[in-house]
Amino acid sequence: MCGITGILQRQPDTESLAASIDRMRDALVHRGPDDRASWIDYSGGHVALGHRRLAVLDLSPLGAQPMHSVNGRYVLVFNGEIYNFRRLKEQLRRSGHAFRGGSDTEVVLAAFSEWGIEAALRVFEGMFALAVWDRAEQQLYLARDRFGEKPLYYGVHNGVLLFASELKAMAKHKRFDTTIDRGALTEFMRHAYIPGPQSIFLHYKKLPPGSFLRVGADLELDSPRRYFDLDKLACASPAPLPDEQAVDELERLLSASIADRMVADVPVGAFLSGGIDSSLIVSLMQAYTSRPIQTFTIGFDDASINEAEQARATAALLGTTHHEITVSDADLRAVMPALPEVYDEPLADPAQIPAIMLSRMARQHVTVALSGDGGDELLAGYHHYNDIGRHWRRHGGKTRWPNLQASLFDMKARFSPRKHAKYARQAAITRAAGDLPRFYRDTTSQWPNPEQVVLGGHENKTAFLRHAPAEATRDPQRWLQATDAGCYLPDDILVKVDRAAMAASLETRAPFLDTDLATFALGLPAAQQYRDGKPKWLARQLLYRYLPRETVERPKHGFEVPLRQWLRGPLCDWSDALLDSTRLRREGYFNADRIQAVWQKHRAGTYDASEQLWCVLMFQAWLESFLND
Repeated sequence: MCGITGILQRQPDTESLAASIDRMRDALVHRGPDDRASWIDYSGGHVALGHRRLAVLDLSPLGAQPMHSVNGRYVLVFNGEIYNFRRLKEQLRRSGHAFRGGSDTEVVLAAFSEWGIEAALRVFEGMFALAVWDRAEQQLYLARDRFGEKPLYYGVHNGVLLFASELKAMAKHKRFDTTIDRGALTEFMRHAYIPGPQSIFLHYKKLPPGSFLRVGADLELDSPRRYFDLDKLACASPAPLPDEQAVDELERLLSASIADRMVADVPVGAFLSGGIDSSLIVSLMQAYTSRPIQTFTIGFDDASINEAEQARATAALLGTTHHEITVSDADLRAVMPALPEVYDEPLADPAQIPAIMLSRMARQHVTVALSGDGGDELLAGYHHYNDIGRHWRRHGGKTRWPNLQASLFDMKARFSPRKHAKYARQAAITRAAGDLPRFYRDTTSQWPNPEQVVLGGHENKTAFLRHAPAEATRDPQRWLQATDAGCYLPDDILVKVDRAAMAASLETRAPFLDTDLATFALGLPAAQQYRDGKPKWLARQLLYRYLPRETVERPKHGFEVPLRQWLRGPLCDWSDALLDSTRLRREGYFNADRIQAVWQKHRAGTYDASEQLWCVLMFQAWLESFLND
């Protein structure tokens, strides 16, 4: 795991490259504390590559970067891991390639030399962001892994292309432009994260997962090209397996994925929340090795969301060496100033706070930690996938008078408190008149009309609206899962984990994000994903093989935080300062009166607006920190 950055400019100027690349590179020291290096094209003066190294495979200098291919054609900076590199290495050896060290970076370069860049990307199984300069063609290639585990930002402005693992590195270049994209800010207020390919800055983007970009010295940007399409997995219809065979196949695929992700020359552990995904990961890890796995969890004083006890019980049953920490108000106040620096652009997922603390604790014991990220999206871990899918098939776009029918459901919801949620959802689905993409976007929104909150705000087309309504409704549940896997997962969940972990120089790996496993999971029939009123049915059946049923079936909260109480308690003064009306008007990004009205209702306890307000607070804190820095 590392940090990468680079510059490509039209005019040859090695002096400016040398002055800029080291500043940009060293802004990523947290991503790579073990080594640093840069490469500058002194013959042409157009390109510079920078690298910060966190040594995980081949700790010797033979794994250092930037790395050159044996034939001298390619220069590579690479962040991530190629899990099938050993198998590819043997294949390449048979084709005549020789290797000096034991790193996967050498294998990447040999694959480029043997098969070409696009063809090689298709055979890599891993998490990565990379940049490779082709000296023969005088072109730069940027590429990102299939699921978006590793970040890569880029953009051309003022005659220079900049790219980096994080925006803070690009901002060290004197030509970096800090104009904020109000469309991206509007989407942030809706989703609590910035959906790709936009970033918070107008002139810079995120490279989409599963894609690559080719740029020549003229800096003319084509659209990124996909080498992997997640939607195609969701559209496939493989022959279903009987239940027991399906459980066996899940066990085989997940075990193989975990085995690949445990390969490292440094200590490896795992996050353990006590839920199904992390418990499955740890169960199979522990079955794979005779040594106790080191596991890590975090708890809260609030018993209603504290899962430390459940994680502790799971660890005891599996025989792991377990570590835990409980978040106090003092811990919370200590972490808050670090949030803008850690997350690099605004993110308003409150679980970012325990993610930082968990990563810091884990790094004291291991360099690599496996996580259960991706299990919910691929194996249908959220109730709403089934609920929306089932109700949509029954009520979506099937009435001639949708508003009238929706009003009837509203009345039922009003007079049937026990079934309020059910009837309210049916009302919303009916009122949506067959437009599932827009319905799902709207029902997952924090601020329902964010363009009214952001001054000059407007909305961009995101993954939620990528398909026509008719296409989305052919298989509603699978479309919902694929949408989250293509948007919410890479732009919220994986951002939260990657930035928190890398701020502590910890590498995280997600075994559920394996291509073969994802293909299998998204192809499962609905009855094997949701059954007996429970999500993630197939994963539960597998976990029963390792843990008692009563342990598996305990209520699961995830790493939730008591945000409502925090904003009224230990974070109240901090929030009050960031939401001050005079300040909001001076900065000119938000409708100050509307936000103040919501804040006062929340403070008074008459309305829980914690998640809406957290979006504003995270932008305000980021604005103060990033732009001032």
